[in-house]
Amino acid sequence: MAVGLRHFTARAGNGVGEPILDTDNGEELVHVQPSVSVAVGNRVPESPGTLYITNRQVIWLSELDREKGYAVGFLSLSLHAVSRDPEAYPSPCIYTQIETEADEVEDESEDSDSECSEVLDLSKIREMRFIPSDANQCVYDSVFPSTMDTLFQVFCECAELNPEPIEEGEEEGHNWIFSADQLEDEAGAGDDVEWHFSQNPTNTIGHSNGHHDLASSVLELQINDQRFDDAEEMEQDTDTGHHHQSQQ
Repeated sequence: MAVGLRHFTARAGNGVGEPILDTDNGEELVHVQPSVSVAVGNRVPESPGTLYITNRQVIWLSELDREKGYAVGFLSLSLHAVSRDPEAYPSPCIYTQIETEADEVEDESEDSDSECSEVLDLSKIREMRFIPSDANQCVYDSVFPSTMDTLFQVFCECAELNPEPIEEGEEEGHNWIFSADQLEDEAGAGDDVEWHFSQNPTNTIGHSNGHHDLASSVLELQINDQRFDDAEEMEQDTDTGHHHQSQQ
């Protein structure tokens, strides 16, 4: 699957149609959400379409233009988060950051020109927002979650199905994925390691797929390792022993 955001026009059936999935290689549809607008880069939101989330990728298809659609694989989504701050964006949305094939950092003005020009260069798009039609009425409810919360949860589950491949020589500890269940399992694995959440796990606002620097900006974890206290006590005991010997 190609890296980054790409056009998607493979539809089946008449009318709006549905995306053609790679079922031969195990791709399955996980969630369908109608009436979702998409804002690519700095562009204004597109007219509402339908969001299809599979176990491999996120697909958005326009309801007005059969030839308009976008897709991005979960391996290319470095971050997704719920955004409800009107200062960050006018409408509540699911905010995503996208990895591109270009490794070098390009000039911001060039990116802006590319995003705002008539011919959209998807290879330079690093941000995308999904805006449900009922986003302004989204209020978290533990019994009846809002569309925003449901989408975020589905994003999290599918991202966990697509962990970032660990390159040879890279430590596994750098592959951070934020799941409350995973963190509880990690905490229970070592008796001398205590995990403290900076916020309630049920109110998680972001998920980073394998990037520690991005992850730390979304959730802050503090590790209280009692072994350091034990080491300090042993050092003090040793110093005391040396002191007694010198007196003798």
